[in-house]
Amino acid sequence: MSSASDPLAALGSLPGVAESVDSVRKAVDRVYGHRVMRRRGAEITSEAALRGARGSAALSGADWALEEVRRRTDFGAEEQARTVGAALRLTAEAGQLLSIWRQSPLRVLARLHLVACGSTGSMGSTGPAGSTGSVGEGDVVGRPRLAGEPVDEPLVDLPLPSAEEVAGRLDGLSRLVIAGGSAPALVTSAVVHGELLALRPFGSYNGLVARAAERIVLINSGLDPKAICPAEVGHAEQGAEAYVKAFEGYVSGTAEGMAAWIAHCGRSIELGVRESTAVCEALQRGAA
Repeated sequence: MSSASDPLAALGSLPGVAESVDSVRKAVDRVYGHRVMRRRGAEITSEAALRGARGSAALSGADWALEEVRRRTDFGAEEQARTVGAALRLTAEAGQLLSIWRQSPLRVLARLHLVACGSTGSMGSTGPAGSTGSVGEGDVVGRPRLAGEPVDEPLVDLPLPSAEEVAGRLDGLSRLVIAGGSAPALVTSAVVHGELLALRPFGSYNGLVARAAERIVLINSGLDPKAICPAEVGHAEQGAEAYVKAFEGYVSGTAEGMAAWIAHCGRSIELGVRESTAVCEALQRGAA
């Protein structure tokens, strides 16, 4: 696919993006080469999932200590607990949707929203135009919002695109994913993340869904096949203010703004790598 027909590939030529892509690849290669990964990779994956969920929830207003997330079993009592529970469910579900993502990303996005809301509907009955939903939420769960429907997104306060624009842009994003292309995983994951956050297609949990979709792209692309490089950790570590500022660059659509968002996402992956490397070192010392 040429750059003319592959707009994501064209983003790879923006100033600084190639350097970010190279830096991320080197960081990922280092953690995958750690000696602990050969023997205890499943433990690293599990810990990365927990820490990634904690980071994503923190950006959505539930900034709990890692040990609190680890020990809790009740995630339905109040708003922050529900947010943490949603993040944990999404992280667990992401790995089950990899084969479907390249064929039908809209089905996956619908499923992610269902899971975030606590629905028990099956993947086979889930579609972007409707769902079984969860108790008290009706048919607003698992489908893009309609005209006039409100959106609860605690972090992003930018104007909402219309429901018509959301439908069109989701269709365009879906076509790009299905078509594939030559864009680096960092670029594709950053665009998927940024576009979903910009559209806020669902009535709730849009930030959590956008970051879960970023995770799916990173795993599915082959950059992070064992899910040990949680970008959500890095997004949280850089802080909500930096996250929103970088995201505003994406929304601006300028070359500088897009490059800054991609670089921010790249740095987030590297910080996720650093987190998992620390877990590897702790396991090697017998301290964790």
